[in-house]
Amino acid sequence: MARHDLISTGTATRLFIGGEFVDGLDGRFEEAVSPGSGEPLGPVVQASREDVGRAVEAAVAAFRDWSRQTPFARAAVLHRVAEICERRRDELALALTLDQGKPLHSEAYEEVDEMIAMWHGAAEDGIRLEGSIAPSSSQGKRVLLMRRPVGPVGVVTPWNWPYTMPAEIVAPALAAGNTVVWVPASSTAMCSGVLARCVAEADLPPGVFNFLTGPGAIVGDELVGHPLLAAVGFIGSTATGLTIARRAAGKRLLLEMGGNGPLVVLDDADLDKATHAALTGCFLCAGQSCTAGERLLVHEAIRDEFVERLLEQTAASVTLGDPLAPETTLGPLNNEGVAGKMDAHVEDAVDRGARVVTGGTRQDGFPTDLYWPATILDGVPPDALAATEETFGPIAPVVSIRSLEEAIELTNSSPYGLLSAIFTRDLARGLRYADEARTGLVNINETTNYWENHLPFGGRAGTLSGVGRVGGRYPMETLTELQTVVIG
Repeated sequence: MARHDLISTGTATRLFIGGEFVDGLDGRFEEAVSPGSGEPLGPVVQASREDVGRAVEAAVAAFRDWSRQTPFARAAVLHRVAEICERRRDELALALTLDQGKPLHSEAYEEVDEMIAMWHGAAEDGIRLEGSIAPSSSQGKRVLLMRRPVGPVGVVTPWNWPYTMPAEIVAPALAAGNTVVWVPASSTAMCSGVLARCVAEADLPPGVFNFLTGPGAIVGDELVGHPLLAAVGFIGSTATGLTIARRAAGKRLLLEMGGNGPLVVLDDADLDKATHAALTGCFLCAGQSCTAGERLLVHEAIRDEFVERLLEQTAASVTLGDPLAPETTLGPLNNEGVAGKMDAHVEDAVDRGARVVTGGTRQDGFPTDLYWPATILDGVPPDALAATEETFGPIAPVVSIRSLEEAIELTNSSPYGLLSAIFTRDLARGLRYADEARTGLVNINETTNYWENHLPFGGRAGTLSGVGRVGGRYPMETLTELQTVVIG
């Protein structure tokens, strides 16, 4: 994998605390390594618990003045961040590909552009963050309900979408008048550092935005439990989210966690559209997404034709390869943990009677052992690991169903409740599914991966998919609070 002039590989990723880039107090570094090439990308500072305390104290000190800025002044800063990211678009996209493994031409630029739109959108949403006037039982009094920022916010984000997922929380938190301490995933800390430098270049007041890198068990744990934080925003796995919820007890929580979203294909579906949706749902970002089509619930009457079409479209449009190559649409997995889960889930499904239609094992001949081809499994039992857990890899597990009722039953049998999708030509059947599916998002005749970033997104209550909503102005409902002002 060739180097590129835009990325100074070997440059250290440093902490950003109180308006300055600094090293950690312990002086520890870990080398970032590209999942695509196995080559080193540069040292990453490993923050200590004491460094976390410094960052939180900086955020606390900056909160009073930042929260008193007008929404228009804050919006100008956020627009400036977006403009800097747009100017450094090539650098951000290349860093994303090198550090995360996402194909440069088919996916990395798209994530950068969506992230830029999110910063612009948060700026505008902050301007329109309104309160209301409530009625009073006493004549002559006026009651104002004012939206106030909650205070310093700790943000912990995952490695699969290292730019857009921070933007989903960091940008609205800042727009609403909060200060932020952001901890990205360790395996994408290098590209996250490029984004942090873009934010720093926008010249926010010192302490308004802070950036820490290091192991989650130390840096993330210390951050989310810090007594001076008012709120915690997290996007990532259910297991980590539940740990954070316990550690951050008593704080405002915005948790967007795992999913096992089914894509349902009924017997009257448009199969061309359904197979294309499955292709996107299962293989975008190498399947490493909470919105992935983790299981395909396909009616038995059209299952054989669906699988045949899916195989044809996969062979025609999915190319596993060097993520820097223009023709590549499927890059390596980000880390060994998710690659090992793919190994285990495919093996379990085959042991239970599933048939490997294509793929099924890691691909040889690449610089690292993280290249998994697009994999289609047919005849997957409903209780297989690939149909009940979040595989997080390029897998399309086809489960046979006999009716809409069975699709609803299997959807709701999952402990997850993030999203689902259904294909049918009968709108009444689609709406009935939406009425009964316990998921926060339901797409009718659209892929599981379809979402517009100004819309609310999150899990249903009582499931393992989190609390609160990201998307547009909706995080501000968690990251602000109502103050009641009574005028006599």
